[in-house]
Amino acid sequence: MNTQVTIAGVTFQNPVMTASGTFGSGMEYGEFVDINRLGALVTKGVANVPWPGNSTPRVAEVYGGMLNAIGLQNPGIDVFLERDIPFLKQYDTKIIVNVCGKTVEDYVDVVERLGEEPAVAMLEINVSCPNVKEGAIAFGQKADALSHITKEIKRHAKQPVIMKLSPNVTDIAEMAKAAEAAGADALSLINTITGMKIDIHKRKFALANKTGGLSGPAIKPVAVRMVYQAAQAVQIPIIGMGGIANGEDAIEFLLAGATAVSVGAMNFVNPYTCTEVVDGIVGYMDQYHVENVTDLIGAVCK
Repeated sequence: MNTQVTIAGVTFQNPVMTASGTFGSGMEYGEFVDINRLGALVTKGVANVPWPGNSTPRVAEVYGGMLNAIGLQNPGIDVFLERDIPFLKQYDTKIIVNVCGKTVEDYVDVVERLGEEPAVAMLEINVSCPNVKEGAIAFGQKADALSHITKEIKRHAKQPVIMKLSPNVTDIAEMAKAAEAAGADALSLINTITGMKIDIHKRKFALANKTGGLSGPAIKPVAVRMVYQAAQAVQIPIIGMGGIANGEDAIEFLLAGATAVSVGAMNFVNPYTCTEVVDGIVGYMDQYHVENVTDLIGAVCK
C-alpha cells in the first residue's frame, strides 16, 4: 500500500501531521512518539519576537473537547532557529513551521528568516491572529485582508505557503477562494471555533480571556463540512483538521476532500494519537483493498 501524498511539490510519507500548538516542536512528545513515523511535524506558532501569551487561566475542559486562550505564547524566531530546528533535523520527517504575527510586516519578517533555513519544507500561516492595524480584526475573517496578507507572504516566501483558515466566518468557500486567488499553495482548516465557558459556582468566566478556541471531537462535524465546502471551491490541496481522534476520523476528512490531516487536541488526551491515526489509515486501506491513499481523497464527491 502507498500512503504517500504530495502537497505543492512536497512529498510526505503519509498524510498525518501534528496540528500547530498541540505538539510544541516535538521535544515534549519525543519520549512517547516516534517522530519519524509522522508525515510532517507542524510546529507551534513562531513570531518575530517573543510573545508572553494571555493571562491565566487559559485552558478549560468542556464537553467533547477543550477551550484554550493561550495567546500564541512563543519564544520568537531567534530561539526557534537556535533550539528547535536543530532538534527537528534529527528526524526523517518533513518540517512545517506555523507563522504568526500582529501585522503583515511581522509575518514577513519571520517568513524571510525561515527562507534561509533549507530544513523547513513548508510554511503554515496562522491568519487567526489579531490584526492590530485593522482594529483587532483577524486577518482570516475578511476576504480582502486574507488576500492582501497572502500576496505579501508569497512575495517573500521561499517555501510553499499553506494558509490556515479561521472557521469563524460566514462563508468558508469565499475565504478559500480568496487565499487561492492570492497565490496560496495549500490551505489548512479548520482553526478553533470561538467559544466560552462560565463557572456557575464562582460566577466567573472559566478563562481569563473570557473567550477561547474550542477544539476536540465536538467540532469534527463542523470541520468535515468546511473541508468539503473548501474542497469544492478550490483546486489547491487542503489539510483537514478538527477533532481527529483515530484513523476513522482521518479517513472521513480524506473522503471529504482533504489531501492530508492534522491531529490536535487529542494529543493532550493520548500522546500516541498521531501514530495510532497512521496505523488506522493503513488498517482501513487494508480492509477495503485501497492501494493508494490518494484514491480516497474526495472520493465521496466522485
